[in-house]
Amino acid sequence: MKKIGLLHHPKLSESQTLAKEMAQWLKARGVTPWLGSAWDEEEVRRHVAGLDLLITLGGDGTILRAARMSARHGVPIWSIKLGRLSFLAEVEPEEWAEKLLLILEEKYRLEERMMLHTEFWRGEKRRGTYEALNDVVVSRASLARVVHLDTYIDGGYLTTYVADGIIVSTATGATAYALAVGGPILPPQLKNILLIPIAPHLSMDRAVVLSQGSTVRVQVFTDHRAILTVDGQFEVAMEDADSVVVMASPYTSRFVRLQDETYFYKTLMERLR
Repeated sequence: MKKIGLLHHPKLSESQTLAKEMAQWLKARGVTPWLGSAWDEEEVRRHVAGLDLLITLGGDGTILRAARMSARHGVPIWSIKLGRLSFLAEVEPEEWAEKLLLILEEKYRLEERMMLHTEFWRGEKRRGTYEALNDVVVSRASLARVVHLDTYIDGGYLTTYVADGIIVSTATGATAYALAVGGPILPPQLKNILLIPIAPHLSMDRAVVLSQGSTVRVQVFTDHRAILTVDGQFEVAMEDADSVVVMASPYTSRFVRLQDETYFYKTLMERLR
C-alpha cells in the first residue's frame, strides 16, 4: 500500500490526535498518509479515488460516511473503534500499530457489504439520489401522527402500512434501527433487503426479507410533514404523495478484516450485553 487515508471525527480530540500519530507512523514506513475530516465530504471525495485504504477513527457514523464516499471507487475501509457501540469497527485504539502492520504485510481479507440505492420522487420528477450502507427510512416528522405508506415490491402492491414509518435496510443495517424495532438479525454478508414497519397500527407488523434484486417503492400519504432519512445522516422533507424507490446499489462497500469470520456473532453478543 502506497497511500492511506486517515478519516478523523472533527468533534473527537482523541480522533484527531490519533490520526496525526498514525500519519507519522506510516511515513516512517514509506507510506504516504492523507488526513481528512469525515464531515468534509467535498474534500474527501477529491482525494479518496487515489487511496489504497481508508482508515476511519470514530464510531459507526464515521464508517457510514466513509462507505458512501469510498464505495464507488472500490477503496476498502479499516475502522478503529472510538464510538460507543461500533458494530462495524474492527479494532480497539490501543491495538492499531500491531494490526496495521499486518495490513501493510497484506495479512488480511476483504469483506464485501451490499449497499442501497435510493431515489426520491415528487410526481414524475426525481428530486434526489442517495447511497446507504445501513438503511433508508420513511417516517412521520415531529407530530405524533401516523402516515399511510403504500408499499410495492417489484411493481406489485404489497400493503399499506399505517405506522410511524418504514425501514428499508441492508443486512448490515439489521443491527441498527431495524434491530431497535424488532427486526431480525442477519449476517452482514447476506445480500438481502429488509422491510420493517415502525409502530404499525392495525396493519402488518412483520418484517419482510427480500432478495437482492428486489425494488421497493414506498409512497407516503399524509396531511402533515413526513421525512426521508438515509443512514440516519441525510434528512429530506416529504410531502403528500411523494415516493421513494429503493434497490440494491451498484456499489459495494469493502472492509478490511483481520478477525476470523465468526467475529460478527462475538461482536453482537458483546454489544447486546
